[in-house]
Amino acid sequence: MPRTALGPAPAPRPLVPFGPDAAGLVAEIEAYLASLPAPARTPAPYVCPYGSVPQPWHAGHRPPRATLLDRALRRPARPVPLTAAEHLALASRYIAAHGWLQGAMWDASGRVCLLGAQAAVLAHGFGTPATVRTARVQLMEVLHATGRPVNSPDEFNDRPATRQADVHRLLERAAARAARLGL
Repeated sequence: MPRTALGPAPAPRPLVPFGPDAAGLVAEIEAYLASLPAPARTPAPYVCPYGSVPQPWHAGHRPPRATLLDRALRRPARPVPLTAAEHLALASRYIAAHGWLQGAMWDASGRVCLLGAQAAVLAHGFGTPATVRTARVQLMEVLHATGRPVNSPDEFNDRPATRQADVHRLLERAAARAARLGL
């Protein structure tokens, strides 16, 4: 049976279930949306001014790049020159990024001790062995100046009473000392 036999087709339903008397509600919603701060109205994600974006441990230092000659001769890229202070700061950031460990240089999950962090920074092409030696001397100077007579920074790292925060504090003080001395 054709549709015309049943009478007129029903009127299409509006997409918004508001009638003519809901105009006040729509105006109220629009006024509320207009009062919101700009980030809430824009489609871009809002970034908190107090937050931070996760960065790699070596942020601020360009990683070593192999030149064409390095690639042709199949040799590693030249290390990025660092001061002892920068090396110590990078070692602290490496520990913060990968985790801290006592009793071993590193483990399967990537955690490292103080020496392991220094070795990792060097292995990633930041600094030279001379930079690491200078940094270790600064660590020993700070340990002795703060009344912790040990034979090496590694002995301090592995003491049962040492915590990760102590290692970071040591690295920070040694970096500040090295920066003051221009090392």
